[in-house]
Amino acid sequence: MNPIKKIVVVDDHPLVREWLTNLIRHQADMTVCGETGSGPEALSLVRLHQPDVAIVDISLASGSGLDLIKDIKTGCAGVAVLVLSMHDEMLYAERALRAGASGYVMKSEATQKMVEGIRVVLSGEWFVSPRVAAFMARKLIGGQSTRSMEQLSDRELEVFQLLGQGKSTRQIAEHLNIGFKTVQGYTARIKEKLNLSNINELMREAIQWHEKSQNAPPSI
Repeated sequence: MNPIKKIVVVDDHPLVREWLTNLIRHQADMTVCGETGSGPEALSLVRLHQPDVAIVDISLASGSGLDLIKDIKTGCAGVAVLVLSMHDEMLYAERALRAGASGYVMKSEATQKMVEGIRVVLSGEWFVSPRVAAFMARKLIGGQSTRSMEQLSDRELEVFQLLGQGKSTRQIAEHLNIGFKTVQGYTARIKEKLNLSNINELMREAIQWHEKSQNAPPSI
């Protein structure tokens, strides 16, 4: 008999964690050994339980999903990471894979796709949607032009996302555990890369982008 696979669930929405936990526990060969909405707590759970898979949301109430992926792969290299996100897969999937994730699933995908993703990364393979695979292939052969948002670094994108959620510079600094002036520096570079004239234009662009990203509700 094959051993039961252990999974840690990391998502800052309690309802999503409940859905994932119930989904996984209905699989005869899987169990949830820990769940949380906090990045630092998630890393502690992964170190404690050494799960087979960590399911990680890009956006967390505390900490950065991309940073968490990097930390897991640095300290617990044998743990596969599957990203579950509501954000544009064209923008985030490649970043998540570069950070060390083995797969990327949108929250708008069907439940069956989530189970498939878990099983694929458990087998040691990569899991991305055909849409993501096609995008990456076009980019590899030079047929995909670089969009403005893709010019942002991972940290700049996180700051932009938090600005869109209405967080102040100080709140962003606390959330990401970085300095106030460091956030100001990121903000200045974001404005430059997105060709925005002032902070008001930046806030408007960030809020509109964040609102657009909320239009794909999770299929739970």
